[in-house]
Amino acid sequence: MAKKPRIRHMCSLGTLGGYGGKKGEWTVPQKLERIRKAGFDGFLGRVHMLTPKEVEASRLIFACTTDMGGPEDVEPKLTACKEHGVRCVNVQMLDHDTTTETAVSRARQVMSFADKIELDVSIEVHRDTCTETPEKTYALAEGFETAEGVPLKMTWDFSHPAVTKHLSPPYWDRLAVRPDLMQLSNQYHFRPFNGHHAQVPALGRGGRLTPEFVDFMEFADATLANWLQKAGPGREMFACPEQIAGGYMLSVFGDRFKDVKTIKKHLEKSFKKHLKNWTPPADGHAKGR
Repeated sequence: MAKKPRIRHMCSLGTLGGYGGKKGEWTVPQKLERIRKAGFDGFLGRVHMLTPKEVEASRLIFACTTDMGGPEDVEPKLTACKEHGVRCVNVQMLDHDTTTETAVSRARQVMSFADKIELDVSIEVHRDTCTETPEKTYALAEGFETAEGVPLKMTWDFSHPAVTKHLSPPYWDRLAVRPDLMQLSNQYHFRPFNGHHAQVPALGRGGRLTPEFVDFMEFADATLANWLQKAGPGREMFACPEQIAGGYMLSVFGDRFKDVKTIKKHLEKSFKKHLKNWTPPADGHAKGR
């Protein structure tokens, strides 16, 4: 019997920024222990946050995020990720005003070196990068595919294009421009959003689900169903139910860690529902890179 695809739940270290006790903020190993005990399979972070030994000791999957600027960044940054024992890498590439020509060139360099060192790398759709708008995102994807003859693997965080376009729910028709690229991806940042806020809480008054989260989950549910259509046996999705501090977090929001555990539960429920109807696709994406 074919091994079924699997969703790997990842918690961002950014979710626990500022969390701690009487002795101050928890250390990274302490945060990782809480992430593990909460039932997550892994975590999102950056190589400067911890050592390779701390990664190994965590017993968690490490999905690493790194910035990428000039061509001189490619080899040392991806090599550092490899040396930290990461399972996959999420690249936030260049700047909001980078030309498509430069973005395509850098993406080709990134993916070429990733192939050389056998590293699973994706380019993230993210604010203040060369994928800041949907137009720039798909121009990069099309330019890369024209040059390389294969599609570009991307990390999807749909909160950014939703806010850029000030969308109203339901979101699928406007956001799922390239379902094929969504199926190719194995990294998703499931941060609840609406058309005016890149991060909205899952839990509201009395611990009830917010209406905004319910709207978001309709899109997330369709995204999971779409992904499974091309998921080959044993394929893994690394899914981060993201709620982080900084500018994303408003003072009236609740406990971020409770929120991500709630998002995780609903993503798991949705994934299992669609997995019941899964059969190995004839032309699906294989396990691994």
